Amino acid sequence: MPVQMIGDILASELSHMQPYISFCSCQFNGAALLQTRTDNEPDFKAFLKKIATHYRCKGMPLSSFLLKPMQRITRYPLHIKNILECTAEGHPDRGPLKEALEKAEELCQQVNEGVREKENSERLEWIQNHVQCDGTVEHFVFNSLTNCLGPRKLLHSGKMYKAKSNKELWAFLFNDFLLLTHAAKQFTSSGPDKLFSKRNNVQLKMYKPPVLLNEVLVKLPDPSSDEPVFHISHIDKVYILRTDNINERTSWVQKIKVASEDFIETEKKKREKVYQGRSIKATGIGRLLVTILEATELKAAKPNGKNNPYCEVTMGPQAFTSRALNDTLNPKWSFNCQFHIRDIYQDVLCITIMERDQFSPDAFLGRTEIPVATIKKEVENKGPVTRRLLLHEVPTGFTNNTGQMMDGSMKCIGLRGEKL
Repeated sequence: MPVQMIGDILASELSHMQPYISFCSCQFNGAALLQTRTDNEPDFKAFLKKIATHYRCKGMPLSSFLLKPMQRITRYPLHIKNILECTAEGHPDRGPLKEALEKAEELCQQVNEGVREKENSERLEWIQNHVQCDGTVEHFVFNSLTNCLGPRKLLHSGKMYKAKSNKELWAFLFNDFLLLTHAAKQFTSSGPDKLFSKRNNVQLKMYKPPVLLNEVLVKLPDPSSDEPVFHISHIDKVYILRTDNINERTSWVQKIKVASEDFIETEKKKREKVYQGRSIKATGIGRLLVTILEATELKAAKPNGKNNPYCEVTMGPQAFTSRALNDTLNPKWSFNCQFHIRDIYQDVLCITIMERDQFSPDAFLGRTEIPVATIKKEVENKGPVTRRLLLHEVPTGFTNNTGQMMDGSMKCIGLRGEKL
C-alpha cells in the first residue's frame, strides 16, 4: 500500500471509534464485577484459568483484555506523532497525518471525560443512597442539574473535624455547594476510594444545611501556623474546621475558592445577559409600562405544600424578574417594569411564574401572554387597565397585571402604553 495512504486511513478509521468512549467509561465497573465474581465463585475462577491457557489468549487473563482498549486509545497519539516526525516536510501524507493526530487526541480527551463523568455519576448516586438530608426544605437529588451551573459535579471529598469539639465530619464539595455530614455510627475509611466503595454501607447524616458557594468566604486564620485549620464564613455563620495535615487544608481551601469564583462568575454573566436585553431600545414607537400585582392559587412545588414564587416578564430579548416571596401560593409582588416597543403587531408580553430553588433548576409554575396590539386596543382612550389572566400549562393558577395574570391566575395592574 502506498505510504501516502497511511494518514488518510488513520483519519478515516479514528472517526469510527466512538464506541470506545462508552466501553472505557464502563471499564472500571467491568473490572470490579470480574474481581467480585472471581473472589466469590470458585467455578468462575477455574473457568478463567482454563481459558487463559488457550493459544489465542497467550496466557493473558481476562482482566488484561478489558484493559487493552484503553491502552490502545492512549497509544494512538504517540504512534501517530512518531510517524509524523519521520514524514518529510512537503510529503503528501503530512496533512492527513496531522488530521489523524488531532482526531486521536480528541478521542483520548472524550474517553477521559467519559470516564470522569461515569465516576462522578456513580459517586453522586452513592451519596444519594448514603446521606440522609432530613430537614431540608428542598428535596435533594444529587445526580441532577444545579440551579445555574449545569450538571452537578463532585469536586472533592474527605474527612475533616470541627476545630473546637474535634467532631469528625465528612465533607463533600460540589460545584454549587459544600455539604458537611457526620456518620450515624462510627466507621473507618482510609480515603475517598474506600468511602465510595459499594461494600461500604455507612450511613451519613447532614450536619448543617448545605452551604452555597456563591455565599462563602474561605480564609486561613494564620497562614504561617502549622495547625491545619481554616474558616468558612457563610452569611452570619463561621465554620472553623481542621484537616489531618497542611496539604489537605491547602487542597480544600484552593478547591473551595476556585469553585466559589466559578459560581459567582457564572451568575455575573447571567445577570449581564439580562441587562443587555433591557438596554435594547426601539425609537419612534413607544413604551409599555407594566405592574405585576399578584398571583393566586399557584400549584404547590415544595414538599411542605408551599412555594417561593417569582415572576419573569419578557418581551422579545427584554426581561425583568421580580423578587421571590417565601412560603406562599398567593404572592403579592406589585412589581413594576417597562418595555420598549419595536412592532405593535409583532411584540408579545410574556409572563412566567417560577419557583425559586437553590440546589436545582427553578420549577415552572405557569405562564401566560398577551399581544401588545391587544393592550393598545384596550388602553386607547381609557388609560391604564387591569387584567386577570389564566396561567397556562399548569392545573391551577392566576395572575393579575396592569396588565394582570391568572390559573391559578395572575393579576397585572395597569398596562399602560405611551406613544402607541
